[in-house]
Amino acid sequence: MLERQKPFPLPMVNPVPEYRATSQLKNVYEETKTSLQVPWMGVVTMAFAHYPTFFETLWRGIEKLVGSKEFVKSCFDLRNLMESQVLILSPASLNSSLIQMGYDQEEIREIIKLNEVFSHGNMPYLMIATAARLLLEGYELSDATNIERYKGKHGPSHTKPLVLMEAHHASPSTLALYEDIKSKLGLPIINTDYRAFARWPTYFGMAWDDLSHKLVSAKYEQQVCNVHDFAVGQMLKLPNPSGLTCKILQEAAQADASLHEVKEVVRLFQWLLPGLALNVAYFRAQLLKV
Repeated sequence: MLERQKPFPLPMVNPVPEYRATSQLKNVYEETKTSLQVPWMGVVTMAFAHYPTFFETLWRGIEKLVGSKEFVKSCFDLRNLMESQVLILSPASLNSSLIQMGYDQEEIREIIKLNEVFSHGNMPYLMIATAARLLLEGYELSDATNIERYKGKHGPSHTKPLVLMEAHHASPSTLALYEDIKSKLGLPIINTDYRAFARWPTYFGMAWDDLSHKLVSAKYEQQVCNVHDFAVGQMLKLPNPSGLTCKILQEAAQADASLHEVKEVVRLFQWLLPGLALNVAYFRAQLLKV
């Protein structure tokens, strides 16, 4: 199995935001969101897009797969694993505290709807990062090619544009929270999920405070490793309808930069995404727990 590996030192990350995407890249971004049935481009894929040949080759190599029933089922299975195991961490129920602070039930429902966007979308982004790391590090995917196209709706119904609390808009208390997140998670960036939840700063401060105490526990690290291992196992078993190989993807990466540089960026996101997805599952449990 591919072990979890955080790169050291942390690589420079240069995401290409949607508003800066050229016409060709913008088309790939739209295809990605449509195929994954998500309303946002993850920082992971925007960071990969800094290496255009690599990203184009990766996407074309997995495009058929991510639109398949087999891939969608793997994502559902991954989510179910997390949402059952995260309860071992005993997330606190926040509903009563939020209501006492002045939140009404409709506001809480809106937070849950937003959480659903990330609870759904983080799964395929994690699987894509896992496929990229496997291939760059010499692991071949399955030689099976048969897939069944997924024709229905599996994404969330909440498709409003995300409202993100960017650092330049944030209050001093939210900025301090962002610094705490980066420090405790050991990351150079604040993921989209956290910036979206910070739209409700008092809620998110409370949610993060409860989670942050669990981050150093052996139980938490074990759950993150379980998510990583499951994603790797699934990615190695899934069909490979476009025949994407190590050689093809490695050569594409080397057309943009050194293979080491691209590998380190891929490793960073493949390392952080299991934890991010688990954290979002934890936030969800806080709001659904009575």
